[in-house]
Amino acid sequence: MTGPQQGTGAEPQPTGAERSVGAEQAGPEQAVGDTSEGQAPSGERRSGLRNPDKAVRGLGAGTMALEALVLLLAIQPIRVVGGDLGGAAIGAIVALAVACVVLAGMMRRSWAWHAGTVLQGLLLLSGLLHWSLFALGVMFALVWAYALHVRRVILG
Repeated sequence: MTGPQQGTGAEPQPTGAERSVGAEQAGPEQAVGDTSEGQAPSGERRSGLRNPDKAVRGLGAGTMALEALVLLLAIQPIRVVGGDLGGAAIGAIVALAVACVVLAGMMRRSWAWHAGTVLQGLLLLSGLLHWSLFALGVMFALVWAYALHVRRVILG
């Protein structure tokens, strides 16, 4: 190389024939650690996440935190639109929201997932106090069921 080509530092791009030779050379080295169709070497499915446990915990905690927020923000619209929302219903909503916040912080423990399922059932039962609580219970039960599905798919 002479003149201006020397100082550019750019490597010449391989042609089609050179590219295929390079791919053949890299093939056996990659085959040692390579797995087919996204399977891990031990036969487990890989999710592609760096830390799947942490990702699933974040999903559960986010779901619980969102549920707590929606429950607390729903008190006033239910009172205005729905009519007679008694003290027992408001107490149940606040208690469920507090339980959601506590469970959001406890997602590291496996029992918290079961407790979250029980919490969804309690929210459905609170529908006996007001019909809109039942509607919220159905919506969050579906969201929680999806979170459990994602957890099962990622963690196995």
